[in-house]
Amino acid sequence: MSTSHHILLVTRNFPPLLGGMERLNQHLLEELERNYAVHLVGPQGAAEHVAHPERVSTCPSAPVYAFLACAALKAVRSARRHRPGLIIAGSGVNAPPAWMAARASKTPWIVYLHGLDLVVDHLAYQRIFLPIIRRADAWLVNSRSTARLAVAAGLDADRLHVLHPGVAIPETLPSAEAVRHWREKHGLGSRPLLLSVGRLTKRKGLREFVLRALPQILATHPEVLLVVVGEEPHAALTSATGGLDALREATQQTAAQENLKILGKLSDEELGMAYRAAAVLVFPVLDIPGDVEGFGMVAIEAAAHGLPTVAFAVGGVPDAVAEGRSGLLIASGDYEAMADAILRHLAVPESALTGTSCQTFASQHTWEHFGTKLRTICHQYLLKEETPD
Repeated sequence: MSTSHHILLVTRNFPPLLGGMERLNQHLLEELERNYAVHLVGPQGAAEHVAHPERVSTCPSAPVYAFLACAALKAVRSARRHRPGLIIAGSGVNAPPAWMAARASKTPWIVYLHGLDLVVDHLAYQRIFLPIIRRADAWLVNSRSTARLAVAAGLDADRLHVLHPGVAIPETLPSAEAVRHWREKHGLGSRPLLLSVGRLTKRKGLREFVLRALPQILATHPEVLLVVVGEEPHAALTSATGGLDALREATQQTAAQENLKILGKLSDEELGMAYRAAAVLVFPVLDIPGDVEGFGMVAIEAAAHGLPTVAFAVGGVPDAVAEGRSGLLIASGDYEAMADAILRHLAVPESALTGTSCQTFASQHTWEHFGTKLRTICHQYLLKEETPD
C-alpha cells in the first residue's frame, strides 16, 4: 500500500475497556478500515477486538501515565515503520503520544475532542496536554458545544470539524412478551418507568432530579419507578461522582425509596429491554464548570430503540435530542418544567414523540453516516496520493 493508505490511531479508550468512548473509538477504527490500513496503539487486550490484530500494539491500560509513556514509544516506532498518512489521537488525553509520533515521522495529526478534553479542572492537564492539543493539524469535536469550547481554548475554528458519534439501529425490537418477562425478572411489575442510563457521576444530576423533580411527578403518578442503569466510574478525567449513597439519601429525603430501582450495569441485550420497557429517558444533566456533557450519547441510543428523552439543554445535549422529534429540551435547572414535560408524556405517551419519530432521528446518526463524514474529513489531512473509494 502507498503511504496515504495507512492511518495510525493512538488511544487508551478502546475495548476491552468499557464505556462510550471505547465503543466510539472501536467504530472509528472500523469505519476507517473501509478505505485504509489502520494501525492501533491501544490497551492490552485490544487485539482481540479488531479484524487485523497484526496491526495492533498494546500497552498496560493503568495507570494512565504508564499507558501514555508506553504508547509514546510504540506510536513513534509504528509511525517510523509504517509511515502513515495521518495519525489520530482518540481523545485529548491521548494527544501527547500521537504528537510525538507525528513529530518523529513528519506526519499530519488530528485529535478527537469530547468536551472534558478542553475544560477539565486538572492543573497538569491544562498546562501540559492542552498546549500539545493546540499543535494538532485539525480537531474532530463531538458536538457544536465542544466546538465552542475548543474556540474558547484557542483552537482555530477553521480546522474544527463537528463529528457526532454514531449509533446502531436495532434490526428488530424486543417483543411485548419479552419485555414483560424482563420486567418480571427485575421485579418492576407494570409500573411506568422513568429510565436513567449512564455512569453515576455528579454531572448526570440524578440526586438533584430526585430531590427537585421526582416529588412533583409522584404527586400525580405515585406508582412511577425511576430505574437507574449504570455504576460509579472507576477511572475518569474527573473524580466527582453522584454516588449511589447520595442517590439513596435523596430518595429517603423525599420518601421515595419505593420509587427507585438500581439495576447497575446491564448487557446490551438487557439495556435494549430497558429502553423498550421505559416510558421516557430522563437526562437531567447539570451545568458544572469544568465537567461538561460533551454530547449525550445515551439520548441517541434511546431514540434508536424508539424511546424519547426529556433532558436539560446543557453542553452538547441539544445535538443529541431533536426537540419535538426524539425528545424535549428543558432550560437548565428548571426542574418544574422538566417534571411537567414528563407528566405530559406520561399522560399522552403517543402524542408527538412516537417511537417512529425517535428512530427516524436516530437514523440520521448511524455509524455509516459517521464513517462517511469521518473519511471525508481525514482525507483532507492525509499525505495523499489518490482519493479513497
